[in-house]
Amino acid sequence: MFVEVVFTGLPIDRDEVEEAFEAALGPDGEITGAGTGVGRCHLDLKIVAGTESGRALDRLRAALAELGVAALATFNVSD
Repeated sequence: MFVEVVFTGLPIDRDEVEEAFEAALGPDGEITGAGTGVGRCHLDLKIVAGTESGRALDRLRAALAELGVAALATFNVSD
């Protein structure tokens, strides 16, 4: 599964989000790309096959909530 997380007006450094995602996913996923432009940024993630997608997304959302930026994120998910 591939996940693009798009942020609008992120008030913290994107590196903080990357570290939180890496900790939340552990061996179940990895960040494969990132970008920034005109008030937006995004992170691309690949979730390891066999990982239950709902649980992986819940872990990502929990990491964003802990950082206080969950409301600024949109998830685009594809197989």
